[in-house]
Amino acid sequence: MEATQTESIVRKTMPQKRTTITFVCTGNTCRSPMAERLLSHALAAEAEPLKSLKVESAGVSACEGAHPSLNSVKVLKKVNIDLSDHKSKMLTQGLIDRSFAIFGMTSSHVNALQMHYIPNAPFIGRMRELMTDTAEKNIPDPIGGDIEDYEFCRDAMVEAIPTILEFLRKEFRE
Repeated sequence: MEATQTESIVRKTMPQKRTTITFVCTGNTCRSPMAERLLSHALAAEAEPLKSLKVESAGVSACEGAHPSLNSVKVLKKVNIDLSDHKSKMLTQGLIDRSFAIFGMTSSHVNALQMHYIPNAPFIGRMRELMTDTAEKNIPDPIGGDIEDYEFCRDAMVEAIPTILEFLRKEFRE
């Protein structure tokens, strides 16, 4: 019981020190940048302290400075979100260290976090991990697919946003 009480205290004090939510995919040109912008858009409508959370994205195998995929830009533009200025970046230990929660797109991204980095965040899981009403927790990679593949990917992320917001509301309540 003592461990549970200590864990609860750590979780309650952690949000004040870590205010970044991070999304991770492979190359940081499709999924994680879309997730970053979708959550940023949703957080802008929230009250403080959620409104001030920082959202970032990175890839486990990213080429630094690459532009987002054209279809990622197009499908976010359809929902009035601009992704055109995104530049890809590699996941670093520093980003992990300042992250309150890290959401991977698939279980392989979560596994990569656990194998190659020191997992150092209160929550590490897939973006759809917190959803209870769906069997599919992974978000497939649309790279090389048509616009419908990217729309499917975007919509799968949009479905996860309310659950993520609810999680953040609980964690950051005062």
